[in-house]
Amino acid sequence: MEKYCAFLRGVNVKGTNMKMAEVCKVFQNAGVKDVSSVLASGNIIFSSADSVENLKTKLEKELSDYFDYEAFLFIRNEAEIKAIFSSSPFSSSPEYHNYTFITTEGTEDVLMQFFDDAVYKENERAEIVRTNFYWQTPKGNTLNSDFGKVLGKKSLKDRLTSRNINTIEKILKAMSK
Repeated sequence: MEKYCAFLRGVNVKGTNMKMAEVCKVFQNAGVKDVSSVLASGNIIFSSADSVENLKTKLEKELSDYFDYEAFLFIRNEAEIKAIFSSSPFSSSPEYHNYTFITTEGTEDVLMQFFDDAVYKENERAEIVRTNFYWQTPKGNTLNSDFGKVLGKKSLKDRLTSRNINTIEKILKAMSK
C-alpha cells in the first residue's frame, strides 16, 4: 500500500460545495484506506495498492456520480509531494503568496507561456523546477493578476489545479502522522 494525496479541482468555489466528510466517504466507498482530508479545499490523503491511473479513473467517476459534477483530480504519492515542497524556488514572505500547480504532463510549459504572455505581472515571478510550475504573487493580487485568470480557463480544467505552498506543507505533515 502506498500513501497518496488526491488534489481535487474546483472544490468549494463557484457553487461546487462539498463537505470533506462526504468526500472522504466517497473515497472509502471506492475501496481506498486510511482516508482523511486536509483543509476544505479538496486535499484527500489515502492509501491504496492500486495504480494511479486506476485510482484516478475510479475516484473521478465516484465523485462525479455522488456530487453530480464533472470531477477532476490529480494524485501524487508522498515522495512526489515532498519533491514539490522542497523544490519551491521562492522564499516565504509575508507580502507574497507562493503557489504550486499540480498538473498533467507538459502543462507546466503551457503555464509558463501564459505567464510570459500576461500583460500585468508586476512583482510576480514564475519558475519551472523539474516538471513543477511555481508562481509567486503579491498578497491580494491572486485573482486580479492577468496570469491568475488561468485558474478559471475552461480549456485547462482537466489539466491543473493549484495550491498555496503552505497547504502542501500541511499535507506533508498530515501524511507523516
